[in-house]
Formats: sequence, C-alpha cells, structure tokens
Amino acid sequence: MTKRRRRALPLLLRKLLTCAICAVAMVALLSGHVRVLPPAGVSGAPQFLKQYQRQGSEQSWTKELVPPQVSKNPGSSRKMNSADRSLDFDNKLWKPPSKRDFVPCIRPSTNYTVPSASQGYLLVHTNGGLNQMRAGICDMVAVARIINATLVIPELDKGSFWRDSSNFSDIFDEEHFISTLANDVKVVKKLPKEVAKTTKLVKEFKSWSGMDYYHKEIAGKWEYYEVIRASKSDSRLANNNLPSAIQKLRCRACYEALRFAPHIEAMGKLLVERMRSYGPYIALHLRYEKDMLAFSGCTHGLSAAEAKELRIIRENTLHWKIKNINSTEQRSKGYCPLTPKEVAIFLTALGYPPRTPIYVAAGEIYGGDSHMTELRTRYPMLMSKEKLASVEELEPFMNHASQMAALDYIVSVESDVFIPSYSGNMARAVGGHRRFLGHRKTISPDRKALVRLFDKIEQWTLKEGSRLSDRVAELQKRRQGSPRKRKGPISGTKGMDRFRSEEAFYENPLPDCLCRSESPEVVASVDIRIHASLCAVTPAVLLLYANHRRLKEIVPERAWDNACLDVKLCGGSITSKRGFASLHDKIR
Repeated sequence: MTKRRRRALPLLLRKLLTCAICAVAMVALLSGHVRVLPPAGVSGAPQFLKQYQRQGSEQSWTKELVPPQVSKNPGSSRKMNSADRSLDFDNKLWKPPSKRDFVPCIRPSTNYTVPSASQGYLLVHTNGGLNQMRAGICDMVAVARIINATLVIPELDKGSFWRDSSNFSDIFDEEHFISTLANDVKVVKKLPKEVAKTTKLVKEFKSWSGMDYYHKEIAGKWEYYEVIRASKSDSRLANNNLPSAIQKLRCRACYEALRFAPHIEAMGKLLVERMRSYGPYIALHLRYEKDMLAFSGCTHGLSAAEAKELRIIRENTLHWKIKNINSTEQRSKGYCPLTPKEVAIFLTALGYPPRTPIYVAAGEIYGGDSHMTELRTRYPMLMSKEKLASVEELEPFMNHASQMAALDYIVSVESDVFIPSYSGNMARAVGGHRRFLGHRKTISPDRKALVRLFDKIEQWTLKEGSRLSDRVAELQKRRQGSPRKRKGPISGTKGMDRFRSEEAFYENPLPDCLCRSESPEVVASVDIRIHASLCAVTPAVLLLYANHRRLKEIVPERAWDNACLDVKLCGGSITSKRGFASLHDKIR
C-alpha cells in the first residue's frame, strides 16, 4: 500500500503542475486576446491626429529627411541606438496613467435634430493667441446652436501681442469645419450680400453664461437684428450646468471639426516623426516668453534691466488691467511659470536621464541662451521646430505666430510625456486634448510647492538627490493626467471669481465627453478569439468559464448581443454566452 502511494505521489504532482501551467496559459491567452472596442459610432482621435499616430510597422525618418543642422550636432541630437534604449515605454517614467475604461462619447443622442431654419447670422471676432481662439471658436459653435444662428467663419485676432495676420483658412481646414458641423450648425464663409450692409448688433457676450442668458438676452435680439456680432469669444460660455447635447457639441467642434490646415498637419507630422526617431520624448511647454513674463510680473532670476523692460511692456499694454505686481508674492503663490533652471532641477528630480529627448514647445525664450544654460547642460538633447526642420521647410510659417504655435500643439499632443511649465491656455488645451485621446501622460508641476523646494536649494538647506526626488515624487504622484471629473469652483468664491476658479471645460472634458466603456452610452464590440488544446484538463475549462464571467462584468450586457465567441476547444464551437455552461458540462 505504501509503495502504491509513493508511485501515485509523482503522478499527482505532475497533474497539479500541468493544471497550474494550463491556468497560467489561459490567463495569458485571455489577457492578450480580449479587446473591448468602441463601435463605429463612438469617436476616437480626430482624423488629423490619427495620421500622426506611429504604426508598429513604420520606420523612422531616413537621414535624407533629417535637416543638416540636426545630424551635424551629435552632442545634442545624435540618434539613440539599441544600446541606448534605456528610455523604454515600460519604464515608469514613460508609462501613461490608467484610462480606467474611459472612452470618448460625443455622438449626439437619437432625439438630436438637425438645425432648424436660422434666425440670423452670428459674426465672431476671436481674441487672444491660438489656443484661446480655438476654445472661443468651439464655444461660439455651441452658442450658434443655442440661439439658432448661422455661424459665419470666425475672424481671427490680428491685433493681439503676436500681431499674426493669418486668417481662419490659413490655420484651420475651413471646408472640413463646415462639413463636419453640417448636422449641428449651419456655417458659411461670409455674410450674404443682401445682409452685409444691414445694421448689426455688436455685443460683448457676458462671460461664463448659461442657456438662460443666451435664450433671453441674445436670441431675443433676432426680432430687431438679422446680424449679431460677438466682439469677444473667450470664456463666453459656462463650463458646467449646460445640457449634455451642448457639451458634446463643444467636444465635436474642438476634437473633430477644428482640424488644422493641410500644410500645418503635414509639417506637424514631419516634426513628430523626427522626434520619434530619437525614441520616446517629452514635449516641454516652456512658457518663459516675453509676453508671459510681462503679463504675470514674474522676474525671479532676471536682471534689473530685464525686470524694468517687462514692467514697461505691461504698463504700455492697455488691455492688461493689473500694472503693479509683486513678483515675489506671485511666485510664492505658484502664479509664475517655472524658469528653465527650475525645469532642469524638476526633470532631474523626476528621474529623467540626461539623454532624454525633449521638444521645447515655445516661442522665443526671454533672454535666449543666457537663461537656457542650466537646462541645456543637464539635457543636451533639447529640440525645437528650428532644429528639427530646415529654414526652407519652416519658411511658410515664419512671421505667423499662431501657425508656429499650431506646430507646437501637434508635437505636444503626440508626445509620450507632456510637461507645461505654466498652466496657461496651451497647457490647458493640450492637456485636455490628451485626456480626450486616452489620458496620455501629462505631468502638471505643483509650482506652489516646488518653488519652496527650489528656494531651499538656493539657500543650501536642501541638496539635490534622493531626498529631493522623494519629495517631488510625492508632490506629483496625483498630477500625471489620470482620469478624474472636472473640478468645480473653489469653495467660498463668489460672482465672477467663482466661475474663474473652475477648471476650464477644454482642460478636462470628463464627464461630458468621456464615459466608461460599460456605460449605457458606450456599447462595446467584443472580439474574442481563444485557441487552446487543453481538453483533458478540467481546471482549464473552469478557468475559462470564470474568465468569461469576469468579462461580463466589464462589457455592457447589450454588447453581448453582438458578441462573437469563437472558442476552439476540443473541437467544440461556441457562438454565444449561453454555450459556456454547456461546454463545461460536456467536457466534465
């Protein structure tokens, strides 16, 4: 009896080991072959950005496509070979946050109607830089829908700090804009001749207004005017408490209709691919430019002469209301952009190695190389439009600040990591777009807390190293761009300050335009294909059934009606969820 037991023990162990191996195999098969896909009706990335997404089969740009000034500077832009691939996507430095099953859900509901007969024409004069104008244009699309107006292609701001003479069609794809919004709002390129000379109501719409304001205060004017002109477009629509249909329309306008002009798209794609040839990269929005520093009154690290120059600019810019600014106080509250030196310390503390490719998304850095020394010393692979492209390639965009900013926008949206040094209009626009496209990693520096650490370093009470890295990691662990609902107003604020304290709509389109894949708004398509030859092992069948039940928890019930299950197990075939139990009974 004892001998029989001894002989049976190895056999039992062998069976247990087989079961364990099969279980591991099944887990691997299911995790690798289960895909929850949005249906055709659910929008993903806008078409122009789909073109920029790198395909696995694509090759890097050849040497002929890289301009001479890049290849001749091995110290700052030498390509990474296979031995240098320490900058790996699996590395925590590059790993994006979990999407938690959030996907775009911006399609209109079944009771959404095409625009009815227009009451009149809405003219729009946009204001600000590229990203401020983008947000304003999308808001005016929604306003046109609310007041039942025909939208005339908006007029871009040509009198702002940047003095850009570009028209709408120079920056955006006009035809695409009109056709994409055809079922939402009627859009025309210009006023018809018969109304061009009629009396127009010129009005500055009230900031952060809701439906009642536009229905009562604006739509009521159609009785007296055929044309209403909005003298400003920025922040004219509330961030919250609007109908779902209007919020989704804002997202369709921003992420689908407002596509860049073909020549900007093509150049943006070229810059993205050239950055990709160096491996995963950071897009750094270094908002250390003259206009930003003059407006904010931030002079930390500048000379007395530079501080005076910025003060004079601020005093002479009429529409900047605040003239006397305490720079030290601004910085202590986190209202100042990080300096290039502070960015260098921040990146080092985060753990990014010196050979990290960094695309500097910015205009002319104030003070030029004199303020970039520390950042360039630590991170020699600093790239920009001017380094990645030849003079001839950039010539069509020169002297057009908004077109140059559009190139930075594309490279930033497509980057592996986006880091803004200041939470301005571009940081909000790019950050929101990256959330919409799948919550790509976006590191938002906690400037208020960081400047205290930087001051300690300057005062020699804190050294760079593991202690600083731990402090920075703790500060930034919840600032990586992971899914969360848009923040409401700060408690205790009133009036316009209450609206001003809210997180901007385009900075975070959740929950209005992003839904969990199992929500009623998103009916997933399930494509499951499992091939196995584990018929003799009952535990494997049990594991398959258990995994099927787990799938039911993450896939909407309605989606199973269209599910296609092709399980080749013991020659059996299952074409619906009802077959799992019978398969288990059959093999058992």
